Amino acid sequence: MTTDTPRTHVPDKPSLDGLEDKWLQVWRDQGTYRFDRARAMDLPREQVWAIDTPPPTASGSLHIGHVFGYTQADCIARYKRMTGHEVFYPIGWDDNGLPTERRVQNYYGVRGDATLPYVEGFRPPQEGADGKSVKAADQVPISRQNFIELCDILTVKDEVTFEDTFRYLGLSLDWDVQYRTIDDHSRATAQQAFLRNLARGEAYQAEAPGLWDVTFQSAVAQAELEARDYPGAYHRVAFHAGEEGSGEPVYIETTRPELLPACVALIAHPDDERYQGLLGMSVRSPLFGVEVPVLAHPAAEMDKGAGIAMCCTFGDLTDVQWWRELQLPTRSIITRNGRIQAETPEWITTEGGRSIFAEMATKTTHSAREAVVAALRESGDLDGEPKKTQRKANFFEKGDKPLEIVTSRQWYIRNGGRDEELREAMRARGRELDFHPSYMRSRYDNWVGGLNGDWLISRQRFFGVPIPVWYHVDEQGEVLWDERIVPSEDQLPVDPASQAAPGYDESQRGQAGGFVGDADVMDTWATSSLTPQIAAGWRAGGQGSDPELFAKIFPFDQRPQGHDIIRTWLFATVVRAHLEHGSLPWTDATINGWILDPDRKKMSKSKGNATTPKEMLQQHGTDAIRYWAAAARLGTDTALDEAQMKVGRRLAIKLLNASKFALGFGEVSGDLAEQVTEPLDRAMLASLAEVVDAAGKGYEAMDYTRALEVTETFFWTFCDDYIELVKDRAHGGRGDAAAASARAALRIALDVLLRLFAPVLVYATEEVWSWFREGTVHRQPWPTRDELGLVAAEGDPSLLDTVSAALIGVRKAKSEAKVGMRSEITAMTLTAPAAQVEQLQQAEADLRATGNISGLTYAEGEALGVSEVELIPAEKRVKA
Repeated sequence: MTTDTPRTHVPDKPSLDGLEDKWLQVWRDQGTYRFDRARAMDLPREQVWAIDTPPPTASGSLHIGHVFGYTQADCIARYKRMTGHEVFYPIGWDDNGLPTERRVQNYYGVRGDATLPYVEGFRPPQEGADGKSVKAADQVPISRQNFIELCDILTVKDEVTFEDTFRYLGLSLDWDVQYRTIDDHSRATAQQAFLRNLARGEAYQAEAPGLWDVTFQSAVAQAELEARDYPGAYHRVAFHAGEEGSGEPVYIETTRPELLPACVALIAHPDDERYQGLLGMSVRSPLFGVEVPVLAHPAAEMDKGAGIAMCCTFGDLTDVQWWRELQLPTRSIITRNGRIQAETPEWITTEGGRSIFAEMATKTTHSAREAVVAALRESGDLDGEPKKTQRKANFFEKGDKPLEIVTSRQWYIRNGGRDEELREAMRARGRELDFHPSYMRSRYDNWVGGLNGDWLISRQRFFGVPIPVWYHVDEQGEVLWDERIVPSEDQLPVDPASQAAPGYDESQRGQAGGFVGDADVMDTWATSSLTPQIAAGWRAGGQGSDPELFAKIFPFDQRPQGHDIIRTWLFATVVRAHLEHGSLPWTDATINGWILDPDRKKMSKSKGNATTPKEMLQQHGTDAIRYWAAAARLGTDTALDEAQMKVGRRLAIKLLNASKFALGFGEVSGDLAEQVTEPLDRAMLASLAEVVDAAGKGYEAMDYTRALEVTETFFWTFCDDYIELVKDRAHGGRGDAAAASARAALRIALDVLLRLFAPVLVYATEEVWSWFREGTVHRQPWPTRDELGLVAAEGDPSLLDTVSAALIGVRKAKSEAKVGMRSEITAMTLTAPAAQVEQLQQAEADLRATGNISGLTYAEGEALGVSEVELIPAEKRVKA
C-alpha cells in the first residue's frame, strides 16, 4: 500500500472556486496529457488507445451540447490513461465548408464572387454582426481569394475561443496534436485520398440530376437532407387522351403545376385497374400540348390522389427514380437560381404553349405556379380549386427553402448506393463495428440499406478543399471533361482555381489548347471522413506526416460522436477506410445523445436554442457540469438540467470536505494496510473493493455512467454512515490502535475514491490529491481489488450495510421523537437475524459512540429494526 509523503497540507476552508484556472495552467505547463509517441511505439498495440476525436465546426461559438458529448468521451480517455494505456487523443477543428462561409458573410458583410479580381490589403465593410444575418443584397462582393482569407482569419479567432472553453472543461486532449480541416496537411491528405479513389474508379464525375439548394447555390448530398412539412396545395389537372388530345381527360393531382412543361410521362401502378387501358398509350399535357406516354411502375401509389402521377424532370426523388428506371427523356426547366429558364424549350411546339411558357420564364417557382394555375383556370383544365395541404419537402439541413432537383456535373464517390456488392460490404462493416449502445447499429444499417445513390462530394463553394483536377481544352475551346490532368502526390496540396495545370502556364487558362481548373471544392465530410488519417499522419511527406505512427495505431480504437451524424461522419469514415485500407477506421463507436431544450427539441446553434457553456461552467463549476454529462448514458437524449448540475457541485464540495476530515489527523506513516484492524474498517474496504470491480467493468464496457453511479452511491454511504461511525474512534475515543485503524482506512479509501472519481470530477480530485500525494491523480494507476490486499479480502462488506442500517434506524427514532441527533439513548432494542446481531456486536462500540447510546440490548427477529427507545433530549442534558 502506498505511504504518504511528509507534505500533507489541508487548507482551512477547501473550495471549488478557482480550481479551473489553477489546475488547467499546471496541466498546460507540465504537459499532463501529452501523448508519448516513443512509448507508444514500444508498447504492444493493445496498450495504446487511439481516439478519433470529433472536430467541432469552428463557426461562432460552442454550445452545451459540445460539453455533453466531449465530456463523455473524455471520461473514457482518462480511464484508459489510468489503466496504463498510452492515449492518442488529438483535437481538430472542422473549419471548412458552408457554416464557416455563412458566418463570414454575416460577420464581415461580404460574399464571394469568383469573377472579381483579388484586392491587396482588402478591409471588410464591417466586423461583427451581433449574431444577425446580413441580407445577400447588402453583402459586398469580393474575390474568391479575399473571401478565403477572411474565412481563415475568422476561423482562427473562433478556434482560440473554442480551445479556451475545452481547456476550462478539463478535456484531457493533447493540444500538441492539433489539425485544421483546411490546413495544408489536411488538404493534401484529402486530395491524396481523392486521387487514389479516382485512380481505382471509386471517384467519378457525372452529369446527372441532383438536389440543389438555390439559396446557397450548391449541390446537396442525400446525407444532408432533412424532411420538413411545407405548405402546398393539390391541383386536379386534366391531361387529354386521344388524337389531338380530344379524348376523355385523365386527371392527375399535383402540388407543383409549374412543372407541367417538364412532364415526360404519366405513371400508374401496374395493378391499378383504373388505368389498365391507358398503359402504353399517350396523352397530351394541358396548356403545352406535349405528348407524353402513360407507363407503369410499382412505385406509383394507387391510394394517393388520383392514383396516377405525372413524372417531371425533376420535381422530387421519385421522378428521378422513374426517369432512370424507365429511361425517360430529360426536360429540365428549373435553373440553379431556382427560377424557370429563360429560353422556351424546343419540345413545346404549340403557339399557345410557347406563349404561356414565355410568361413563366425567369420567374421563381412560386410566381410561375401562379401563372400556370391562372392559365389552367382559363383553359378549363383545372378541376375545382386547389386544396391546401402540408406536404413533406426535402430541405438542406442548414437551408430555409425546399431543394430543387437540377441537372449538373458533379463528383461522386461510390458508397454502395448503386452497387449491391459494395452496399453489402458496407453493411458487413457495420456488423463488424462495436456500437455503444449496441442498438445504434440499426441506425447505421437502415441508412446503408436505404441509400439510393452514391456520395456526392463536390460543392459549389469557396472555403473548402479544392477538387485536385484540371481539364484539357481542345482547339475549338471546348472543355474535354473526360481528359483530366491530375497532380502527383508530392505536389499536393494544389488549388486548380489559382494554380496552372502541370505542363501549362497561367496564360493558357481557359484558352483553346490550354486548360481549365475544376472550380468546385469537396464537401466538408469528404475531409472529415479522413480524420484518423489526418490526425495520425497517414500521408507520406510534408508537415503532419507520420506514416510509422499511423501504421502503429490504425485502425483507431474509439470514435465518439452524436447519433445524428451516423449517416454522415460515421458512415463516410467507414467508406473511406474500407476503400483505402480494407478495414474499419476504428473498433468501437461510442454514440452520445442530444441535449434537449425545455420543449424537448435538440439544442443547436442553427436552431437558436443553444446555451453557451462558458457561463454555465463558471456558474456551477466544471466538475458539476461534467457530473451532469457523465450521469447521462450513451445514446440517451438528455434535458438541460441545472438541478442535476447542482447535485454534481454538492458532490464535489462533499469530496473536498470528506477529504479534509480523512486527512485531518496529522501524518500517518508506515504500511497503512497493516494498521487496519477493526472489523468495520475492513468491511468498508471490502465494500470499496466491490465498487472498484464494478466501476472497472463499467468503463471497460464504455459505461462511464455505471462507474460513476456505483462510486457515488458508495461515497455517500462512506460520508453519511462510515465517517460518522468512526469519527469518535478516529479522534482517539477508543485508544491509539483503534484510532490508527480508522485513520489508515480513511486514507486508503480516500486514495482509491479520488482515482475512481478522477475521470469525472477532474478538478476536485486533482486538488485533494495535491494535499497529500506527489504528482497528478490523472496519471495514477486505476485502482484494483488486488491493491486493497488482504485487508479487504478479510472484511465482510455486508457488515457495513448492517451497521449503516442500524444507524439509520437510530437517526429515524430521534427524528420521530423530534429531538436533536446528539440526544442520548438510554435504552434501545436492536432486533435482527442472528447473523446480523453478530455483525452489530463487532461494531457496537462505533455505533454506541455515534448514536450516543448508553443502553443497548439485542433481540433476534426476521428483519433489522430499532424499538423500545428511551431518550434524554440533548437540550435537557445541557440545562441540567
